Amino acid sequence: MLSTEKKIEFFEKYGQSAVNTGSSEAQIAMFSFRISALTDHLKTNKKDFSTQRALITLVGKRRSLLDYLKKKDIERYRAIIKDLNLRR
Repeated sequence: MLSTEKKIEFFEKYGQSAVNTGSSEAQIAMFSFRISALTDHLKTNKKDFSTQRALITLVGKRRSLLDYLKKKDIERYRAIIKDLNLRR
């Protein structure tokens, strides 16, 4: 689902460098990619409840990271929201 090359691309684009895997923006971008993939999967497999639970967990993790980023640096928060086209 998420190859190593794709992860490195996310880290380079959102996390200042390829080795900065802990940046909030990079993690939010990866969670957003996984959320969109799981959402597409659930559109075709409506009764896949384990995937549904994983999706809800990922949305919660992304929400908490976004709340953290909003408290720490509002400009970075606004930039990531705009860049990923997230509703908020």
